[in-house]
Amino acid sequence: MDTRARLSTLWIVVMFNMAFADILSFFLDWSTGTTPETVATRGLMLVAAALIEISIAMIFLSRALAYRTSRWANIIAGVITVVWVVGGGVTYPHYIFLATVEVLCLSAIIWIAWKWSEPIGQSPQAAASK
Repeated sequence: MDTRARLSTLWIVVMFNMAFADILSFFLDWSTGTTPETVATRGLMLVAAALIEISIAMIFLSRALAYRTSRWANIIAGVITVVWVVGGGVTYPHYIFLATVEVLCLSAIIWIAWKWSEPIGQSPQAAASK
């Protein structure tokens, strides 16, 4: 599997884990009649939507962006998303499990992007010589 496909696939795994962590937490709160400690405001929901959109957009952008831009976008988006997952979580066992999977996948994304070398024949020097 090429690097772009691996990165995109890992972002899909992250996105599904994020979605299901939130869905299961909502279901647990609803079924037990508990309310979360944080009050959901419109501003907080906008920030949450923007941060969740990072993983959704990176599914496509990992494949569509040029090598150098994709590499840095994956590193930066990975770091931002790790901070979001670790800093914004709850202590429910299912959430900790899913967040652990997310952080492992995000660590793999950051590592793969960091180690990603420019494809042969794709460098600006190679393009200029054609």
